[in-house]
Amino acid sequence: MQSNWSQDSAAETQGLTVEQAIANLQSPDLSLRYYAAWWLGKFRVNTPAAVEALIVALEDEADRTELGGYPLRRNAARALGKLGDTQAVPGLIRCLACDDYYVREAAAQSLGMLDAPTAIPALMELLTGGVEAAVAIPGRPHLTQPYDSVIEALGALQAKQAISLIQPFLEHPQAKVQYAATRAMYQLTQQDSYGQRLMQALEGNDLQLRRTALSDLGAIGYLPAREAIARCAVENSFKLLALKGLLEHQVKLHETLTQDAIQVMNLMDSLL
Repeated sequence: MQSNWSQDSAAETQGLTVEQAIANLQSPDLSLRYYAAWWLGKFRVNTPAAVEALIVALEDEADRTELGGYPLRRNAARALGKLGDTQAVPGLIRCLACDDYYVREAAAQSLGMLDAPTAIPALMELLTGGVEAAVAIPGRPHLTQPYDSVIEALGALQAKQAISLIQPFLEHPQAKVQYAATRAMYQLTQQDSYGQRLMQALEGNDLQLRRTALSDLGAIGYLPAREAIARCAVENSFKLLALKGLLEHQVKLHETLTQDAIQVMNLMDSLL
């Protein structure tokens, strides 16, 4: 894959060069490793050397938390999704079996971003047991699996074979998981009822859930939600991101600038 990183135009960012960041992934200082992985993803440094070093970091054993987590693996997995290089796919699939919940979450998100259909079987495996198995782990702030991220990835990957696994999660007791299932079901079926369900979520009482619904509507490019997005009771920055998703979807569907796209642009202008 051709790199889009120009070392001449960005020789040094926040006191760190590309070469230093890559070298720091092997530093004895674990905090430098952690920061380097984040930095390479943040600035989309997709040089072959950076991608290779981050793939190696997916297997890191040195950086462990007291609870057994792998902080460097998490950052490396997140970064690789942003860099767009499919060489990372096999390593990210292996991360779906990691003991660390947050590594599995980051890997699922990145596999969806990398458009990796080979990951579909492993992602589906994480939904084994269905809603009954999707319960909170005592003493932890999360469920047994990163269900929302897994389901969103399956939707993004157009995994129609997963519909029967995803559909029951529409009734999961956790709203974020419901929204993820609704988002994926719209992507996989194009049934308007799922888009309408996410629109209704914009009227909810919880601010964070309204933000989540906005993000989901932007991700699926649900055009009928444009007015509801613009008037939703959240910060304008979140509205603009959702409307940007709608606009990008329209541009992808049509070669010319449609009236619908112009309406979305006008709504964005009104929020600036």
